[in-house]
Amino acid sequence: MKNLLPGRASRRAAVLLLAAGAVALPAQAGLASQASASAAGAAHASTARASADLTDPKKKEIAMELVSSAENSSLDWKAQYKYIEDIDDGRGYTAGIIGFCSGTGDMLDLVELYTERKPDNVLAKYLPALRKVDGTDSHKGLDPNFPKDWRTAAADKVFQQAQNDERDRVYFNPAVKQAKADGLRALGQFVYYDAIVMHGPGTDPVSFGGIRKTAMKKAKTPAQGGDEVAYLNAFLDARKAAMKTEEAHSDTSRVDTEQRVFLKNGNLDLNPPLKWKVYGDSYAIKS
Repeated sequence: MKNLLPGRASRRAAVLLLAAGAVALPAQAGLASQASASAAGAAHASTARASADLTDPKKKEIAMELVSSAENSSLDWKAQYKYIEDIDDGRGYTAGIIGFCSGTGDMLDLVELYTERKPDNVLAKYLPALRKVDGTDSHKGLDPNFPKDWRTAAADKVFQQAQNDERDRVYFNPAVKQAKADGLRALGQFVYYDAIVMHGPGTDPVSFGGIRKTAMKKAKTPAQGGDEVAYLNAFLDARKAAMKTEEAHSDTSRVDTEQRVFLKNGNLDLNPPLKWKVYGDSYAIKS
């Protein structure tokens, strides 16, 4: 569920920058100066390193289930390899475990990776069409059989691994890296990850970089010597405001009755048991 808004810079280019570890943020928000802001910031960062972060297999599984509850109304994220539909959000087809979109470039990157690893796959023939519809909501060259062929490919372990790898390269790893640099523990790392999944990278106000910039105007990150809870509240406020600018994301329950609940409970390490609601539906992770 990534932004595709009129007038914004190429999201595909922004994705590549973020995946390479070069998050495009204003110079005044540079991490180098933040990291040495104060002794308190260093203490916060040390605490973040000492506790299990989102790369821990158990924590990562929790993150996948949390995202799936919001994206697919299910904790079974592995069942979403085959998911595909057009949700009428201006991004064309949305599909797979993280909502790869035909209109935002990440679906094209995924199918290119799959084709590199398995040239004779069922989706390879759609690469010319995916290149043409990138940046639009068009299905030209994809209909009528693309959804059926996507579901066929989803049974292939090679395609499943390609989805996992692209999710990590473009979204999960950069989000966790940025959050750790900001001195955030597992909950904050997840908050960043969920935001990048929905809003995509970039510096405009409704992309991840813009949301982070808005939050940093209201509160310092732990790496800057700020309070972790105060900063995460500021980030979630900015995230919620960004969501409300778009009808497809106007339901903010993944912030209000999920992430904010964990934050109010002081569960900065995102430890189970966890209970939350999304779109009014209740979920729980016991251990």
